[in-house]
Amino acid sequence: MNQDQPLLELFNQTRADSENICKPLATEDYVVQPIVDVSPPKWHLGHTTWFFEEFLLTKYLSGYRRFDERYAYVFNSYYESMGKRVVRTDRGNLSRPSVSDVYSYRAHVTNAMIQLLYSEPAAEVLEVIEIGIHHEKQHQELLLTDIKYILGNNPLQPIYGAQKDEVFVEHQPAQMIPINDGIYHIGHDKDTFCYDNELPSHRVFVEPYAISNKLVTNGEWMQFIEDGGYTKVLLWHTEGWDWVQKNDISAPMYWFNDNGTWSNYLLSGSLEIDKNAAVTHISYYEAFAFAQWKGMRLPTEFEWEIAQDKFKWGERWEWTESAYLPYPNYQKPDGALGEYNGKFMVNQKVLRGSSIATAANHARPTYRNFFHPYLRWQFTGLRLAQSL
Repeated sequence: MNQDQPLLELFNQTRADSENICKPLATEDYVVQPIVDVSPPKWHLGHTTWFFEEFLLTKYLSGYRRFDERYAYVFNSYYESMGKRVVRTDRGNLSRPSVSDVYSYRAHVTNAMIQLLYSEPAAEVLEVIEIGIHHEKQHQELLLTDIKYILGNNPLQPIYGAQKDEVFVEHQPAQMIPINDGIYHIGHDKDTFCYDNELPSHRVFVEPYAISNKLVTNGEWMQFIEDGGYTKVLLWHTEGWDWVQKNDISAPMYWFNDNGTWSNYLLSGSLEIDKNAAVTHISYYEAFAFAQWKGMRLPTEFEWEIAQDKFKWGERWEWTESAYLPYPNYQKPDGALGEYNGKFMVNQKVLRGSSIATAANHARPTYRNFFHPYLRWQFTGLRLAQSL
């Protein structure tokens, strides 16, 4: 059991962290789903619990009894091979199970998982447990950003609480870091946890480029707005321009202009925008248009990974110019876990780094996040690059 103690501690801490994120919420907050991409907090708590029940307890813990047979239908997300599920858009329509029922479900599964960990499970079972832990860590970030969307789109703009570096200012002088052309190794090559989409490690060739040591700031973005950046069609992809027109986009998410003064909604409440802070909550479409306006571009994910040890990262997810594609010789895992990453490798863009909402012990230089280019409810920003 001693060799598994760190995993047990990580499991317990992760389960507690999810519930701590929800402590400031009112019961009514747990059920809201304002848009399809934002899931109710109650659903996140149930889904991360379902993952352990479905992929581990029902298979590997002798005598395990499900908390409620019907919950598999309610809390499955996109695992087609695991059976039918509630349509994603309907997650917010479910008043039941109640919040208290979901917490009872969590306790039931957590206690059973502790039994499983104490039973000295085989190595392949420990691997799935580790995936389940990091799966819950992923949902902790979604949980916090979904909560921000739920509260930030309420006309009362309720306060959630303080969040470290939600206003993030970099004080170092701005400079472009030159990187030589050459062949570089990309991907995870350590004996530590990673997702399958970070594998296998492989080589890439890059031409010479330079990359900024700082994220783009709110002040720079205000200049973009003042110069008519959201009205200049030549800066935008066709899809991006259609998105701007259809949704009447004129500023980053959570920005509002009150009598000529820009403010934004934060988890700690609305505040006048700090021009020196990193711009946040922007889409890939906006990041691309801004880079065009500056006469520069976004780095590819490979350029970002090659240079990441030369600048500070981790406060914002950074859009890259890379499409989300499999690495050379990538192999999806067998079974239902093969649906975790591989089937999403189309029509999405890669983001690198991590954010202030990323869970502890979850970020790494090879992490490949991915979202559709119009999404911006995560703590997203951008770093500029240019070819040399």
